[in-house]
Amino acid sequence: MILFPFYDYWWFYLGFTAFVFVVLALDLGVFHKKAHEVGFKEASIWTTVWISLALVFNYLFYLYAQYRFSTHERYTSLPNFDPDTQAKTTALEFLTGFVVEKSLAIDNIFVFAVVFAYFGIPKMYQHRVLFWGILGALAFRAIFIAMGSVLMQYQWVVLFFGALLILTGIKMFFAGTKPQNLENNFIVKQLKKIFRVHPQIEGQKFFIKKNGLTYVTPLFLALIFLELSDIIFAVDSVPAIFALTKEPLIVFTSNIFAILGLRSMYFMLAGVMDRFAYIKYGLASVLMFVGLKMVWLNEAFGGKFPINWSLGIIALLISGSIVVSIIIDRRKQRLIITKVDLKENKNV
Repeated sequence: MILFPFYDYWWFYLGFTAFVFVVLALDLGVFHKKAHEVGFKEASIWTTVWISLALVFNYLFYLYAQYRFSTHERYTSLPNFDPDTQAKTTALEFLTGFVVEKSLAIDNIFVFAVVFAYFGIPKMYQHRVLFWGILGALAFRAIFIAMGSVLMQYQWVVLFFGALLILTGIKMFFAGTKPQNLENNFIVKQLKKIFRVHPQIEGQKFFIKKNGLTYVTPLFLALIFLELSDIIFAVDSVPAIFALTKEPLIVFTSNIFAILGLRSMYFMLAGVMDRFAYIKYGLASVLMFVGLKMVWLNEAFGGKFPINWSLGIIALLISGSIVVSIIIDRRKQRLIITKVDLKENKNV
């Protein structure tokens, strides 16, 4: 049974979407109206703001669910239905979905860095590209979630996406930490065939006119590439959250909150991403675990693997990969310093 069906909660979707557009309008129209390079301090503050907003929403959502479950006949008439327990489960599902999507978004961040470097996008214009990229991602995620809410009712679809997540995780795990090269990328080649591309960046413009002809700038190509990349990522991330909860409302809100803070998280981590090279193994493990839930664990535990266990396992995998990355990076830094010292002593 779906606890938050769309026909009863359409107003919630509408209000949440309006809230998102207001926040985005304030972001671009007020706080980032003038193009500038986003520094670590500013990015850290905004990352904290977005995460705090998500946590406040989670708490308010828990209070609302608790009230709704204990007062509405739709729920009170259900046998063996405990409003408090179900409200806590609902809040945990949102939190777990948010953590999973936020974690998987780290892979997007590596793509952002590669794309901006390839197209030569200056740091002061990167926020504008990401803003419109995130806006498009929100629309595509809404479509994917709407489709998923229908398709995930069929067991064969659940098994298919579960197997896909496992295979994607295995592929990511054995892909290692090699940097990506877009020079021979199929998408980039096709974009250059489709559009009339201006070779230079003209401020923060996506389009320019010259001699009566319209050209797209490298900013536009970067934007389109990021949009297409996000659609590919959504094939993994949306089913991953549906593996944790069957509630489209929770999938939608947790997904959107995770995406909203993606830009600031990119600018915060942009300078230190090379120190977290091994986090890919943590993300790969998360995908495999979530896929395993879909194809086996949920059924093995009477239809649903405990959500608090899921949150703990996912947090352990991600935090573990971060710790390993930091330890190995520090060892590499010590080794470099030692080699430099030995070389200087030798010269002396």
